[in-house]
Amino acid sequence: MARTILGFDFGTKSIGAAVGQDLTGTASPLAALRARDGIPDWNEVGKLFSEWKPDLVVVGLPLNMDGTEQLMTFRARKFGNRLRERFRTEVKFQDERLTTKSTREELFAAGGASRLEKGRVDSCSAVLILEEWMEENPA
Repeated sequence: MARTILGFDFGTKSIGAAVGQDLTGTASPLAALRARDGIPDWNEVGKLFSEWKPDLVVVGLPLNMDGTEQLMTFRARKFGNRLRERFRTEVKFQDERLTTKSTREELFAAGGASRLEKGRVDSCSAVLILEEWMEENPA
């Protein structure tokens, strides 16, 4: 049975969002959520949950290159835990090292600097995070 999965790339000013389906293993970007010091408009997040009715949520986990945790790792976990509590959903975490760099390279190659708008980069990073999780955790 196919599952709908929401993916998030946590940030303090912008939170990238994507939706995917594990049957195909593909995801699509959604509009990034604005955040104030890492806190999104929870009503906007609620609209995503109402529209997509996800079976699962994947949150990118920012780690240092050596795999150790940092302040943003803690904050991303806190965001994921709040999603779990507010929306009573299963939350998984996915190592997101180098996703923003990869996303910037892909967007630049597809259309130059004009494609590097912050929200677009964040949501495309959420796509990569979600697709990597689905690849590592096949249905």
